[in-house]
Amino acid sequence: MLVRILAIESSCDETAAAVVQDGRKVLSNVVASQEEHKLYGGVVPEIASRRHIEVISQITKQALSLSKCELQGIDAVAVTDAPGLIGSLLVGVNFAKGLALSANLPLIPVHHLRSHIAANYITHPELTPPFLCLVVSGGHSHIIEVEDYTGLKVLGQTRDDAAGEAFDKAARTMKMPYPGGVHLDKAAERGNANAYKLPRPTVQGSEYDFSFSGLKTAVINRLHNAEQKGEHINVENMAASFRAAVVDCLMENFVKAAQNLGYTKLAAAGGVSANLLLRRRLFEECKKRGWQAYIPGLALCGDNAAMVGAQAYYEYQKGNVATMSLNAVATLNIDTLS
Repeated sequence: MLVRILAIESSCDETAAAVVQDGRKVLSNVVASQEEHKLYGGVVPEIASRRHIEVISQITKQALSLSKCELQGIDAVAVTDAPGLIGSLLVGVNFAKGLALSANLPLIPVHHLRSHIAANYITHPELTPPFLCLVVSGGHSHIIEVEDYTGLKVLGQTRDDAAGEAFDKAARTMKMPYPGGVHLDKAAERGNANAYKLPRPTVQGSEYDFSFSGLKTAVINRLHNAEQKGEHINVENMAASFRAAVVDCLMENFVKAAQNLGYTKLAAAGGVSANLLLRRRLFEECKKRGWQAYIPGLALCGDNAAMVGAQAYYEYQKGNVATMSLNAVATLNIDTLS
């Protein structure tokens, strides 16, 4: 029997709703972005939650309409409940609870990082666990062992800044507009990655963990010192050099984990999986070793509700259904159920 899930995502500044069938087929996927945060150079949590309130009902109606499904044809309601901005999460969770209660439908809580991984199931319907996944975004940098659809284990993570956060902060210092990571990636495509020597930090005693704070600081200090001395810095070359350093750190630990644990299926997910160099490197490293590489389509790298619906299907099969006491949680480990 077909299972159709109406999914809601509002963990940061994207309001999204989607209808997903059997975890792999997207019937609709609607995303409303909040452009005004560009004025402030970053997401303002209070503004984000207010905008979610304004559009979430309309976005959900649109997702149902595009899917050609009535609410009566939906089998469950899913929602991102953690982690994320607490005000934003609360809007989605409370809306989903009200919808599920009024329609007498099961309510499925979905961890944000689990759903990013599940974006791969949409782009690559042939992908099944077990596999190793590199999850990289503005707030997270994890190496995750996907043992099965709902059994996940963190092998490594950042000790300080996430990769996406480092990209954004470095881009801001290079005077690039928000969101900086996208602009830095484009500039890096035109630059020389060997122009500037930058460190490749490691974490002593934790071979799979990352640390990007020192690398980010090295770039920021180099830019500030050059500005104070009136020296010219080629921004495209600096962007390329910095991007290469971050991707080197990510891929070195990721490949090492795969080799040590015997994985030959590697995936990437999260907003930074849209990074052009990271995408190229993942396929290059896997091709060299005869491994399989998986990465979501660009439209599914950022926050969206289709990925929530994809993961919700497997949570539902596992019996991970919430009661009306479900609450939003700002921080939650990926291997912990809500």
